[in-house]
Amino acid sequence: MSTSPGHPALARRLGTVDAAVIGVGSMVGAGVFVAFAPAAALAGPQLPLALLLAAVVAWCNASSTAQLAAVHPASGGAYLYANRQLGPWPGFVAGWGFVTGKTASAAAMALTFGLYTAELTGADDAGARLLAVAAVLGLTAVNLGGVTRTARLTQLLVLPVLVVLLAVVVLLFAGTGPAAGGAGSDGRDGAGWDGTAWGVLPAAGTLFFAFAGYARVATMGEEVRDPARTIPRAVLGALAFTLLLYGLLGLGLLRFLGVDRLAASTAPLLAVVRDAGWAAGPATAGAVVVTAAAALATLGALLALVAGISRTALAMARERDLPGPLSAVSRRHRVPWAAELAVAGVVVVLVLVGDVRTVIGFSSFGVLVYYALANLSALTLTQRPRWAPRAVNALGLAGCLVLAFTLPWQSVVTMLGVFAVGLAGRALVLARRR
Repeated sequence: MSTSPGHPALARRLGTVDAAVIGVGSMVGAGVFVAFAPAAALAGPQLPLALLLAAVVAWCNASSTAQLAAVHPASGGAYLYANRQLGPWPGFVAGWGFVTGKTASAAAMALTFGLYTAELTGADDAGARLLAVAAVLGLTAVNLGGVTRTARLTQLLVLPVLVVLLAVVVLLFAGTGPAAGGAGSDGRDGAGWDGTAWGVLPAAGTLFFAFAGYARVATMGEEVRDPARTIPRAVLGALAFTLLLYGLLGLGLLRFLGVDRLAASTAPLLAVVRDAGWAAGPATAGAVVVTAAAALATLGALLALVAGISRTALAMARERDLPGPLSAVSRRHRVPWAAELAVAGVVVVLVLVGDVRTVIGFSSFGVLVYYALANLSALTLTQRPRWAPRAVNALGLAGCLVLAFTLPWQSVVTMLGVFAVGLAGRALVLARRR
């Protein structure tokens, strides 16, 4: 996998902290403000178990990704790794899974930004979608200005969000809400939940959506300084921090709101501050702060998503698995400008026609297939660090497949169709070339 002779290589400008912040920014927006409610609807009181299972699979995947990224420090992530370790067809499946799954994820983040911002502005559904489109276009412009700007803006977006989330964590464990026995308790502690223990598996697959940003650094491997040291540290460090934050929030939300209210809520953190008396209505200070934090978090996730998808599209275009013009790299800013514009265009279309919750399952399936191939690729490495034995790769491979095929059947069937279209298209293109 090499750069095209007609285009310059990307510039190595990211250090460990920059790369880790991009990973944290990619995860926090998805996990806190999108995934907990649908996961609670599936797992009920077993939500902590689902979170733990998703975290174990994510940790295995992070270890495999860090191994591979250190050996193959170029843009493309598991598309690149599977190409080099397994062959072009597995590589295409990995790349197709990432590009399609993460494009759906980017649309979900943009829609979440629009919906939360509409809470502050009073905009209707059409207005929320227009706000989402504006966010996609604005962040694409930032990415086109260079990867250093991407890292700096991510830091600016993530830091205030983390401050707000830590304050909410304190409230969740120090305060009393309806489920925690406070005033106004309605007894909603899961008694109304009518699911089964099997819901843990699809809930874990849904929550995996919240962890998937940790490897965004690997897709930007061509822009990281000293990748053999920086990438493993950034990937594993970002995941460890986010896992701790998710664990505290998940347990706290169950304690404070209860299963039923958490599962039914479209904005559980807003429900928390309102129950705690921080916000008596949508325009009060507590609600404004939390809504603003949600908007910033989703912007941070969207910023890193567009950057990561475009780097994988760049790698696929270099290998002619996507149209060749997408391999164009700006000589001034050293960014894949054609791929970024193409990704932004597709995300805008999905924002205008899609729905937040339905695309989460699509995203999770595509990304779980992507990481399954990353684990399989890592299994073929002959040299490996002591912290990542083959057993970790095997566990990650099995975990990804189990979580992918236990997602809601609509997500599985739809994404199998998307993969079939991609594979058929590649076969047709290869036949015409021959």
